[in-house]
Amino acid sequence: MVELRVLASDDDWPVWRQARLAALSEAPHAFRARLADWPHGGEDRWRARLTMPGAHNLVAVRDGGTVGMAAGMPGADATYELRSVWVSPRVRGQGVGDLLTGAVEAWARRTGARALRLAVVPGNEAAVALYLRHGFVASGELGEVPGDGVSRERVMVKRWG
Repeated sequence: MVELRVLASDDDWPVWRQARLAALSEAPHAFRARLADWPHGGEDRWRARLTMPGAHNLVAVRDGGTVGMAAGMPGADATYELRSVWVSPRVRGQGVGDLLTGAVEAWARRTGARALRLAVVPGNEAAVALYLRHGFVASGELGEVPGDGVSRERVMVKRWG
């Protein structure tokens, strides 16, 4: 059984750090950020990440180990952001991505958002399929240019308000 845990304090920084470094190590192709960008900066940088105003940071835990993560961030015009979604290969296909995505959406709805947006790096079709299942659609926005310097992220949005 998978349990979702909200990281509500900057004291949870070691849990977030472990999950984020695992994600960037295991799936570097899935994120704009690079592993080399994160090990530096020390504890203060990790604590600051968890104390961003209004952020909602989650990890998925099974058998005492972290098997996934996701974050929600408040945004402009009541459009919040879904970020940092990752699921460990040992539990992929078992609904963990659905749990994380649904939990961030529920948080966004509870806190007054009218939409949730995200950006997916080119080629991450498993993530696109997850978001399509949850009702996200292409927004028409141009996303950031990832590390290849050529393509653009796919921006998707789900509106309800």
